[in-house]
Amino acid sequence: MIELTIGLGVLVSLLFHEIVGAAAGGIVVPGYIAMHLSDPAKMLGTFLVAFVAFLCIRLVSKFMFVYGRRRMVLAIMFGFIFGYISRNLISQDLMVADLRLEAIGFIIPGLIANWFERQGVVKTLATMLIAAPLVKLLVMVLTGGEIYHGI
Repeated sequence: MIELTIGLGVLVSLLFHEIVGAAAGGIVVPGYIAMHLSDPAKMLGTFLVAFVAFLCIRLVSKFMFVYGRRRMVLAIMFGFIFGYISRNLISQDLMVADLRLEAIGFIIPGLIANWFERQGVVKTLATMLIAAPLVKLLVMVLTGGEIYHGI
């Protein structure tokens, strides 16, 4: 079912980009977000990590040219670093409150941060938050209402 979700996420992302003209945070992002819609803390953690990575890209861009491949590499690198921190350092302190604001995956926050920089935070978040539930709905329709647990 994971493969179906990622595949449909790619398709929905492509359709959104072609029809609406807005990207849903990267080609694979809607599928991964769809798998974690039942975990709002993880989604919030992902968006926070992506936003911090976006701010770091903005800061670096004041001192050097950040465009194209360089921007993508910086976004993924910052997303990876802050995602690692969210999983291994911050979440240990917050386990008492049972609130884990850890990021989804290692690359997803960086992809989102790259699109924050390219098309804006609000537009990217809005498109992502429409595309991901649509992917989950399509998966449920195609699998007869099954949902995945323990991802």
